[in-house]
Amino acid sequence: MENAQRRLRAVSAHLQPPATAASCGSLAVNPTAGEYVHAQGYSVVLPEKLQTGKWNVYRSARSPLRLISRYPDNPDIGTLHDNFAYAVETFRDCRYLGTRIRADGTIGEYKWITYGEASTSRTAVGSGLIYHGIPEGARIGLYFINRHEWIIVDHACASYSYVSVPLYDTLGPDAVQFIVNHATVEVIFCMPQTLSILLSFIAQMSCVRLIVVVGGDDANMPSTPVTSGVQIITFSRLLVQGKASPQPFRPPKPEDVATICYTSGTTGTPKGAVLSHENLIANVAGSSLNIKFYPSDVYISYLPLAHIYERVNQIALLHCGVAVGFYQGDNLKLMDDLAVLRPTVFASVPRLYNRIYAAITNAVKESGGLKEKLFYSAYNAKRQAIIKGRNPSPMWDKLVFNKIKARLGGRVRLMSSGASPLSADVMEFLRICFGGEVIEGYGMTETSCIVTAMDIGDASIGHVGSPISSCEVKLVDVPEMNYTSDDQPYPRGEICVRGPTIFRGYYKDEVQTKEVIDEDGWLHTGDIGLWLPGGRLKIIDRKKNIFKLAQGEYIAPEKIENVYAKCKFIAQCFIYGDSFNSYLVAIVAVEPEVLKAWAASEGIQYEDLRQLCADPRARAAVLADMDSIGKEAQLRGFEFAKAITLVAEPFTLENGLLTPTFKVKRPQAKAYFAKEISDMYAELQETETAKPKL
Repeated sequence: MENAQRRLRAVSAHLQPPATAASCGSLAVNPTAGEYVHAQGYSVVLPEKLQTGKWNVYRSARSPLRLISRYPDNPDIGTLHDNFAYAVETFRDCRYLGTRIRADGTIGEYKWITYGEASTSRTAVGSGLIYHGIPEGARIGLYFINRHEWIIVDHACASYSYVSVPLYDTLGPDAVQFIVNHATVEVIFCMPQTLSILLSFIAQMSCVRLIVVVGGDDANMPSTPVTSGVQIITFSRLLVQGKASPQPFRPPKPEDVATICYTSGTTGTPKGAVLSHENLIANVAGSSLNIKFYPSDVYISYLPLAHIYERVNQIALLHCGVAVGFYQGDNLKLMDDLAVLRPTVFASVPRLYNRIYAAITNAVKESGGLKEKLFYSAYNAKRQAIIKGRNPSPMWDKLVFNKIKARLGGRVRLMSSGASPLSADVMEFLRICFGGEVIEGYGMTETSCIVTAMDIGDASIGHVGSPISSCEVKLVDVPEMNYTSDDQPYPRGEICVRGPTIFRGYYKDEVQTKEVIDEDGWLHTGDIGLWLPGGRLKIIDRKKNIFKLAQGEYIAPEKIENVYAKCKFIAQCFIYGDSFNSYLVAIVAVEPEVLKAWAASEGIQYEDLRQLCADPRARAAVLADMDSIGKEAQLRGFEFAKAITLVAEPFTLENGLLTPTFKVKRPQAKAYFAKEISDMYAELQETETAKPKL
């Protein structure tokens, strides 16, 4: 009876009208805070120490005196196993995991398994691992892209006290080998495509005992040398073995390690962030007060499950009974998957949102005439209505924006952005064109994901919201960059985070752990922020990767790259400078179609894209556009790139210029483009020398 009532409450939750921003009582400061807090609207401010110290610690106004570590409505959920058990009891017969890929490899409509069916498979996988003698606490590697089996294996790890170790499907052999040996991974789940890679260096991974091939055929499984001691079976075989010998759960404790997430560092070897069950539950519970999901929601999973952003999304969606459909595995076919699935919730990163923005704005410009005028009339009318807090006329959606919404399936009510800063004008563009809520958050693997998130109904842009209820945030002075908590009009400094979401440390690396977590438990993020009115955080700079120019000015290249990302010609950008030179230079991987269209409009002839990139006229046009965008963003004079090199080849994982989270590997990029960088500085030196002396 209790389960039935819980099911009814959960399913009917989406029928309750959401509170408006104006009437949302949850944003009011808890009056019991009394003398210990200063109201800031979305945040409250407390002293770091009750008796002495600055009033510089910010917490969510929803929970000013207590950091949340459990779901307020479900405090018994302390582990990922508990969370899944709750979801299965509540949503047993509801759709859970959907895929378009049929058994024969063809593509069809989405086919779903229920929460109850996923539970049965989870038990079979866990029992199968016990059947093969895998001990409690063993590390289990997941070496494949988003599929429903990834989620099933992760649930099995949680219910049988195994530690999951995501392996990026795009990692090179060296990094995979390092992680497997560093974490002493005993079982690896992979796909046929990655099996051959693993077998090529299996002799160097003596800890591996079992390889499970997802989507493999029993008849085509290769045999491994007897000396390797590794058994290879298919996922379907493991399910059969587990179902034949079912084992009781071995539930973890909240403080037990749930996963080791290796962060893809831009230098050196990957670092393993150790996250406990209570870390992950605290993060999702804290953010659940900001962001609501409902059993009627549908979500598309294509962001890599090996990243904490998508991982935590899955934990939150599970708790609310959301249906999760997986993409085909090909980013080029994502739009087709969206059209078929028609999700209501869409999570992405600025890189994709910037492309959507560029594609739509370019299409509008090319349409010209009446269509272009109609778009901007609709855009400006809707923008003014939103600014004034009014509901825009539905006429504009019917005339213009419904066609744009259809690109994401036509039903998206909530879009979220994370991983790197989203420019304010792209955020505004998404809100106007797609309607619904568009929110941005800030977080990192070491904080179990979310640190701050925008509130539903907050119409302002240009920030990443306020702290979620399970952590507190302060800004620490960075005098070498002239950022202090006394800055006017807004306090500035390095973002530091504390609370139950903070990771246990880097696996087998006490030295680097102590470098980021101080004696008071504050995690130093390396990001620079400022507090806006209302207690909302804005990311403005990066402490890591900063360097000095010859004149002593500090440069944060990622900030400048994010500005230039809005340039229509730019697909990717690498800003470089050093203490021997006074200027910045840039390597620009071009958007081929945009550059070709420009060349056609200018009547420029060329044989291929490489020749066009080398044309001085193309370089001048791109640099002029970059200068215009830099001025709009109010870059300081020394932050402008003074010379650029255009390249036809994009930065990729394969050529070693990107991390799996699509950040530029700076030392590698510097080496890769050493000649181009040297040539640009030589050219700038010649220009400087040629100037008449006064």
